[in-house]
Amino acid sequence: MHDSHSAPNPRAVLWDLDGTLADTMSSHFRAWREVLAGEGHALRWETFAASFGQRNDTALCSMLETELPASEVERISGIKEERFRALVREEGLGLLPGVASRLRASRDTGWRQALVTSAPRANAETMLNVLGIGAFLSVVVTGDDVALGKPHPEPFLRAAEALKVPPSQCLVVEDSPSGIEAARRAGMRSIAVGPAHASLPATLGVASLADLPIEAFERLLADGPAAPPIERW
Repeated sequence: MHDSHSAPNPRAVLWDLDGTLADTMSSHFRAWREVLAGEGHALRWETFAASFGQRNDTALCSMLETELPASEVERISGIKEERFRALVREEGLGLLPGVASRLRASRDTGWRQALVTSAPRANAETMLNVLGIGAFLSVVVTGDDVALGKPHPEPFLRAAEALKVPPSQCLVVEDSPSGIEAARRAGMRSIAVGPAHASLPATLGVASLADLPIEAFERLLADGPAAPPIERW
């Protein structure tokens, strides 16, 4: 096993959470739909999906197609997140295919690892506890920790700084357009995973981490600062 903290040329994997490590989309949709119904709004899946991966202050206004006072965003978001956490605790949560083996392999080959999520810290802590993967992650950056969320690069740059790894040596794993754009703006290579991978302008796209060869992470950083061409696997 490698000691990632004493490596002369450190590398890092920056993981998104929702939709990347675990499939939480349906739980988020259920929570939002229930809460917004109580506010007199009917939420369609397509409207929800278009804002998935963004912070609540952006996503809620997008879903309702109107600007809300900060106090209203905080109130509605708080109710929704409480409902989401209850669903996770009641129904459980599982890692997506290939995630567990990739987390272990990255740790064992000296990669530093961080979680970078738009979720509130309480959500991230609940999910990490249910998933049992907190020990793999040296740094956790949540939506509560940044002034600007994805697609702004601040979340990824903050994680890289905390890990003491240059952005050029960071690899982002994401499933959303906002996350992939944030990685690009941060000057980081990216892997798009999940059903929408083919439509995302990441460095590499793959339906599932289980489909990636074991050397894929190494290959993506092998060519130095210049980003390699987009690939689809």
